[in-house]
Amino acid sequence: MAETALTVPLRSPLSHVADRLAAATRTSAGAIRLAELPFLTQINVRLDAKGAAAEAVGLALDLPLPLQPNTVVRAGELTALWLGPDEWLLVGSPGGGRDLESRIREAAGDEPVSVTDVSAQRTTLLVTGPRARDLLAHGCPLDLHPRAFGAGRSAQTTLGRTQIVLVARDEPRAGFWVLVRSSFAGYLADWLLDAATEYI
Repeated sequence: MAETALTVPLRSPLSHVADRLAAATRTSAGAIRLAELPFLTQINVRLDAKGAAAEAVGLALDLPLPLQPNTVVRAGELTALWLGPDEWLLVGSPGGGRDLESRIREAAGDEPVSVTDVSAQRTTLLVTGPRARDLLAHGCPLDLHPRAFGAGRSAQTTLGRTQIVLVARDEPRAGFWVLVRSSFAGYLADWLLDAATEYI
C-alpha cells in the first residue's frame, strides 16, 4: 500500500482575527496599529553568562547576549532578550531555528549549554502607534512611561491577566512586541481589541 503524506498548511494562532486587527488599525486613524507577526523563530538559550560559551555564542551570532536585566540587543534580523541571569530568548526571522541552534551549539563547544526551539510555543503581536503605551497600560502592571520602559527594554509580565514577554522596540515608531503563548493568543487579541475601542 502506498503511503501518502498529508501536507497541512501552517496556520498562525491569530489568523482568525487578522481582519479584526486590520480593521481596528484602519478605524483608529493611526492612533493604534495591531498586527500579528507570525512564525518568528524563537530560541531559548541557557548558559553561564560568565563562562567562555557566552562570549563565543555572541561572536558566532554577531550579537552579544545582553547581561543587564530586562534589556534587549538587536543586530539585523536577530534580537536577544534577557530573561534571567543565565537565560535568553533569541528572536529572528521565520524558519531560522535550525541554523541558529547549530550555530549556538557549535560556538559553545564543550561548554554546558541548553538550546531549545520554542517557536511554536508563542506568537507575537505588534502594537504600535501614538496610543500604544496607553493601550497596554490598561492591563499591564508595569510603569510603561518611556523613562521607565523605554526602547531596548523587555520584561516578563502580564497583560490582561495573560503571561507575556513585552519588548519595547528600539526604533522611535517601532512600538512593542507582545510575545504570548499560542493557546492564549486569541484571548489576548480579543482583550486588546476591546481595550482599543476608545481609540477607534
